[in-house]
Amino acid sequence: MADLFSITAPLMIRTPDGEEKVIAHHFPHPRGLLYFDLYWHEGQPWEQTHVIEGEIQGDGPWKIGDHVINLVGCHGTNPELAMQFEQWQTYLQRADVDYPPEPLITAIARKMGANLE
Repeated sequence: MADLFSITAPLMIRTPDGEEKVIAHHFPHPRGLLYFDLYWHEGQPWEQTHVIEGEIQGDGPWKIGDHVINLVGCHGTNPELAMQFEQWQTYLQRADVDYPPEPLITAIARKMGANLE
């Protein structure tokens, strides 16, 4: 596939305990990967953002420690995650949603240690 940080398609993560969830945003981090949950802005950033430690391996799916990152709905898999992503996109397009602008998201990621130029 491609470098994890050049992907613009929706991504999902599978944790070591088998939980699967859609990633709202992801950034390189000195210890591995920083990612934001869907609806992260409705809670505290430190509760809705996560650092996965380890070397990023692969070209898609990607592996970081015992975590696996893949495209949402890749080859028709994970229809429930694809639906969550569609609902997220619909939510973001609503006029009454006060979602942080991209510069603020990037600033939060930097504050959390993301490697951004």
